[in-house]
Amino acid sequence: MNKHPLIRKIYLYIFALLGLVLMTIGGVRLVSLGLKTYVFTKADNYYEYPAARPIKSTIDEKGIEYEQPSKEETEEYNRKQRESNRQRDAAESLAMIIIGLPLYIYHWGVVKKEKNTTE
Repeated sequence: MNKHPLIRKIYLYIFALLGLVLMTIGGVRLVSLGLKTYVFTKADNYYEYPAARPIKSTIDEKGIEYEQPSKEETEEYNRKQRESNRQRDAAESLAMIIIGLPLYIYHWGVVKKEKNTTE
């Protein structure tokens, strides 16, 4: 176990740093999500519209007419898209924190324990 103390120390510091970075990114994304949801409510408005629907033409059977979506359908689509994006962002951020926290705690604990035993 003590054959390569420098390599072990580098490994422990790298994985402690990786856990800290994951927690930081996840935390930043959660704060960003909260700000977009409650403070900057127009920050994630997307102006995409559902596709037009074909309707039967009684005048010309060769051509196809398209009915454009109504304003209510467009607003409903945009609302669902924003909600879906927020949930996706929250899930990814929480996953980073859930993975990063134990990774950081374990490896940094080992670093502190080894430092205390050498002193």
